[in-house]
Amino acid sequence: MANEFIQVATIAGVDSDGSAGAQADLHSFFMRGTYGTLILTAAVAGNSYGIHAAHIIPDDFIDAQFKAVGEDLQIRACKTGMLANATVMENVAKNLRQYDFGPLVLDPVISTKHGNLLMEQSAFETLKRVLIPMATVITPNFYEAEHITGQTLDTKEKIVAAAAEIHALGAKNVMLKGRHDSPEQTTVADYVLLESGKSFWLTGPYYPTERKNGTGDTLSAVITAELGKGAAVEDAIRTAKTFVDTAISHEIQVGHKFGPINHWANPIVTPEY
Repeated sequence: MANEFIQVATIAGVDSDGSAGAQADLHSFFMRGTYGTLILTAAVAGNSYGIHAAHIIPDDFIDAQFKAVGEDLQIRACKTGMLANATVMENVAKNLRQYDFGPLVLDPVISTKHGNLLMEQSAFETLKRVLIPMATVITPNFYEAEHITGQTLDTKEKIVAAAAEIHALGAKNVMLKGRHDSPEQTTVADYVLLESGKSFWLTGPYYPTERKNGTGDTLSAVITAELGKGAAVEDAIRTAKTFVDTAISHEIQVGHKFGPINHWANPIVTPEY
């Protein structure tokens, strides 16, 4: 029968070098045994040296993509990536209310893992007001969590409080990713607060490498794939953490500077069909 195969979606931009954005999401969906679809929101001309140009997809074309996918496929879970401005965010939220794409994993692309802002203030306010309350899981990096809460997260106690504050904005489950930008550190500690009230730390080794492009995309995409297959949120998060750690720790040499992580270091999940 139609649509028995598990289908998931990324609502994101594409990177021309394939290291991050929707390409990293689609790699992840494939590796976890799900069929990946894409609602394109932006196109980025970038390589391992940086981003050189970007084009935002017009609203009417985003609408057309949602309609095309929503009227034909059965999306079991979805995630967001690059939503460049408030207009795009409002439009995506409108379409997610119209079409049932299952649980939403919100990767709030506010800043880079080094703290450089990627979002204008009006878009940030829309993210907080419109999209965070729709999120089944939100996965901010350390600096994004600081920006959302307006706090300096320099202690574990402040990180715990920040996750609670983000949860209070409406996100059902929060995975606050730890810092991973210091040459002195040996571990990375992520904090998870679940809808049930259960919380825990996920600690893994820190890998001193410049091959980390697509880390956040991959983490949220693996969570999305697992939710699409019916996994519990905690199990999906733990699977994603292990997947990303494995991908980072087995480098591939693509590009001259900031290269992609290695999805293929993980075993491929063969779907049942």
